[in-house]
Amino acid sequence: MIDKVKKIYRNLSLTDKIRFSYLTILIPMIVLVIICLLNLWISNVRYKDMIESAVVAGEFSLDFKEDFDYETYLLVVENKSIEESDVYELLDSANGIVDRLYELTEDESDETLLKSAKQYLVNLRKYIERIELNLSTGNRYEENMVIWENDVQIVTGLLSETLNEYIYSEIRDIQHARDQLEHNSLMIIIITLIGAFVLIVFSIFFSIHIPRSITRPIYEIMDVTRQVAAGDLSVRTHIEYEDEVKTLGESLNIMIDKIENLLDQVTVEQIRLRHAELELLQAQINPHFLYNTLDTIVWLAETGDQDRVISMVGSLSKFFRTSLNQGKDNISIGEELEHARSYLEIQQVRYQDILSYEIDVPRGLYGYTIPKITIQPLVENALYHGIKNKRGMGHIRVTGEKHEDHFYITVTDDGIGMTKERLKQIRDRISDPEPDSKDIFGLYNVNERIRLRAGDEYGIEVDSTYGEGTTVRIKLPNNIPESMESLG
Repeated sequence: MIDKVKKIYRNLSLTDKIRFSYLTILIPMIVLVIICLLNLWISNVRYKDMIESAVVAGEFSLDFKEDFDYETYLLVVENKSIEESDVYELLDSANGIVDRLYELTEDESDETLLKSAKQYLVNLRKYIERIELNLSTGNRYEENMVIWENDVQIVTGLLSETLNEYIYSEIRDIQHARDQLEHNSLMIIIITLIGAFVLIVFSIFFSIHIPRSITRPIYEIMDVTRQVAAGDLSVRTHIEYEDEVKTLGESLNIMIDKIENLLDQVTVEQIRLRHAELELLQAQINPHFLYNTLDTIVWLAETGDQDRVISMVGSLSKFFRTSLNQGKDNISIGEELEHARSYLEIQQVRYQDILSYEIDVPRGLYGYTIPKITIQPLVENALYHGIKNKRGMGHIRVTGEKHEDHFYITVTDDGIGMTKERLKQIRDRISDPEPDSKDIFGLYNVNERIRLRAGDEYGIEVDSTYGEGTTVRIKLPNNIPESMESLG
């Protein structure tokens, strides 16, 4: 309800807002007066009912016992016949008075007293009926006198006492009602003062709010323009009033959206340009590897080792088929591992005395996608910078590990490893290489392509211990964009 009123108020013209402020002050004042008058009226009605109840009960208590006892005595001494006696009329009248008191009474204790009075009247009617029966039988004067003295007079006495208690209770309630009326009168005065104070506050509030409802949207537009000038394009105006200032704010928002879209397009173009540069550098690496491999094939052919020549040519064919991948940026983990295996098969022919390898990646990861030529540069780095720099046989191991929303591919070697200083240098240069950092280009290339494709929270981590070996860990999301086009 409050939100609806706010919405209506925001759409009002200035003239209607002023009228609204007047009504907001006038209506509470009228409601306050009505509440006060209604409270006084209810209190007066209740006070009047209690006084009437006490008066009726007082009349009943004063007259009934004397009249009823006397009428019963005349009936007992046979001075009046049952037809001439008023006992039944007195009982009916008393019952009518008690019923009326029931209607006027709201207190539970008073209702209990009236129930007792009602029962006393029932007993008196039974006593009169017994006296009437004795009179019709005859010669039972003494028995009727006993009923009159021991039953009727005692019960009428109890009835009088009960009505006196009722009158006392009503007088006490009247006193309480009078106190309550005084309290209510005081509360009305206090509420009136508070209401007057609230109305004054409302008047002050509206005298401030209405001018602000005009100037605040203008200040908001000024603040947004300052933030845009400072380079923050995430801000927008949120003018809620239906007027010319809102139109101006919406136009400003449209202009900011267009500027932001243009900047996004420039950013995407820069990312694409960077991606093209990385692909170009990668393309420069492949010919160097091809030259070395062809030299090895020629050497094997000259020695007459045709089986190994055939094996190397097959591995080389698979290697370059995966590298091309029909121009796609991403391939499956299974294809990328096959690419790395082809590379290792070729290199194992060249370095059979120092190289062994193992690929142990769970089949469950084979369907996931990875930027092409990601694992092979790390394997190449492990061979040339790790195993070749130590004496004796070396081993390269490729493993995988799956998590809820990402997975890891790890390349481990037991080569020469790195010192702490060199490891720190490598970690720093992976994100920001120096111009002459050709020795870490493979790591930088892989890390940069993953970050461009998946985001800054993904990439590679390097850990190494001198004399023990090096571990390079690739972190990738379960789903990555298929191409650079998705970045736009």
